[in-house]
Order: sequence, then C-alpha cells, then structure tokens
Amino acid sequence: MARRIESHSIAGPAGKLEALLEEPEEGAPREVCLICHPHPLGGGTMRNRVVHRLARAIRMGGATVLRFNFRGVGLSEGEHAHGIGEIEDARAALLWLRERYPDLPFALAGFSFGSRVVLKLGCEIGDARLLLAAGMPTRRETFPFLSHCAVPKVFISSTQDEFAPREELEEWFQGFAEPKELVLIPAADHFFAGALDEFEVAVKAAMR
Repeated sequence: MARRIESHSIAGPAGKLEALLEEPEEGAPREVCLICHPHPLGGGTMRNRVVHRLARAIRMGGATVLRFNFRGVGLSEGEHAHGIGEIEDARAALLWLRERYPDLPFALAGFSFGSRVVLKLGCEIGDARLLLAAGMPTRRETFPFLSHCAVPKVFISSTQDEFAPREELEEWFQGFAEPKELVLIPAADHFFAGALDEFEVAVKAAMR
C-alpha cells in the first residue's frame, strides 16, 4: 500500500504554516509525531533529506507524522524569528496534531536547529512520550534545562558532526537528566553522509 500523505495549512502565530501529514502504510497509527527541520537561514526545510528519512523511519514504525515549514519557509507565512518564534510555530503545529488525534500519545523529533526546538518545547510541555534529537548542535547555544528535563530523550549524532564534535557532545550528555540515550553513527558529516540507511535504523530503534 502506498503511503497516505496530505498537504495542510495550519494556523500559526505569524500566519499559515505549510505542512505535510503522513499516516502509516498499514493499520491505524499507534502514536503521532511532530518533526522539525534544520535552520531556515541555512536552507533548512521540511523536505531536507535527513528530515525525510527521519519522517519515513518514524512512520514505518506505526506513527502518523506531521512535518511543517517554519515561518518564512516555503509557503509558510511570516519571517524568521531567531528560534523563539519557531518554538511557537512548533507549539501551534503540535496542538493541531494532538487535536486531530486526541487519543494517541505523542513524540517530538527534530534535526539540527529543529532538534533544539523540539527539546525546548518538549521539556516545557513535559508529557511527550519521547524527544528525539538528531544532529543536535553543541555550538552557539547551551541547554541548561536538559539537566532537569525528565522527558525521555534520545540523541542521534554523526561521529564526524562538525556542529557537534563527539567529545563535546559526550561531555554535555553526561550532564543531561535521565532517561536519556546517545547513539553515535559513523558518518562523514552533520548530515549523516554515507550513513542515512544506518540513521533510519537508529531512528526506528529509538522510537521502539
């Protein structure tokens, strides 16, 4: 059976948000997951290849997945808001998703800049089943709130991530609150070059 995918326009705090909703190929969804994309000013969109792989792996695990473009990206209205407004975009998208599937548990996943957004939002909300942070950058910003965030967290990173050197990420990880897991994938760069299949396997395992 082909995947079921729908285009949506979601009301966000700065205008409409362009979104794609994907349902599992087989059976009813077991949960829902919101996915956030990389930095808009670096060309990040919901169609980024890592985001696509992230969405596919989660969907194949039985979840309904919602990807969306942050304000000012693609058909989404508004302008980039330095991470603050983007958290509110994600909050609006998550509210839409949870209202559509009120009886299902939810998870949050993001890549790069998107991982920062889901960690901040997820730790604030507090009742997500899982926060999955792929390629979380350790440069430019710190995450003190992760020292007391009790939401289950999985971090997936490339061993050669230029925005999150392995030694630095491992040191940070030690200070994060449980429950937590760190998965390192041998890959050429931040975008998991040469190892996207392995990345998908890791995402599927994390969601289980």
